[in-house]
Amino acid sequence: MRKTIQFGEAISGYEIPVLNEREIRAAAGLMFLATFLSLMFIIYEHNFVPIKYVVTVFFIDFCIRIYLSPRFSPILIIGRFIVSKQNPEYVGAAQKKFAWYIGLILSASMLVLMVFLNTYSIITGLVCLICLILMFFETAFGICIGCKIYKALSGTKAQYCPGEVCNAKTQLEIQKTSCTQWLIVIAFVVVIMGIAWIMNDSFKVPPTDLFELLN
Repeated sequence: MRKTIQFGEAISGYEIPVLNEREIRAAAGLMFLATFLSLMFIIYEHNFVPIKYVVTVFFIDFCIRIYLSPRFSPILIIGRFIVSKQNPEYVGAAQKKFAWYIGLILSASMLVLMVFLNTYSIITGLVCLICLILMFFETAFGICIGCKIYKALSGTKAQYCPGEVCNAKTQLEIQKTSCTQWLIVIAFVVVIMGIAWIMNDSFKVPPTDLFELLN
C-alpha cells in the first residue's frame, strides 16, 4: 500500500521522490488549452459554461494529485500517454507539490466564485490570467514559477530541476545570446511596428469570405 499511495516515484539513482517533467508539461499544455478555449467562449459568446466545467475538473484533479497520488491524476495520465515514447526527465516531487498547491488554491477560488456563487469580476479575471501565465511558462518554456516561489519561501535548494537550472553552471556557447542577436530582435520589432503603422487602415478592414469573393 505504501508503494501505491505516495507522492512521487522512487527511481534508482535519485535520492528523493521524483516526477516525470515531460508528462507534467504535457498536462500543463492540456490545461492551458482548455482554459484558453474557455476564455474565448467568454469573450466572444459570453458563455461561462465551459470555464465552469474546466474549473471543476482542475480542482478535482489537483486534489487527486496532492492528497492521493500524481499517478492517479486523470490529466497527468493523459499527459503520460502523450509523451510515453519520450525519455523521462525527472524533477523533484517536493517543489512540484508546492506548485500544485498554488494551482489548488487558484482553482478553489475560481470554483467558489464562478461555480458556487455564479459570479464573475475583475478578481476571477485576474485569477484566470495568473493560471494562464503559470501554465504557459510551464508548457512553453519548461519554467515552473511555483517551483521558484517554493525555493524563495522555503530557503531550501530544490533538487532535480528541469534543465538542471537548480545547478549553477557556465552557459555553453550555443546557449548565449549575443548583442547582435538582440539587435536583430529590436530591429524586427521596429519593422513590425512600421508595417502596422503603414498598414493600419488595411488591417482594420474586415476580411471577405473567400467563396463569396470567388463567386
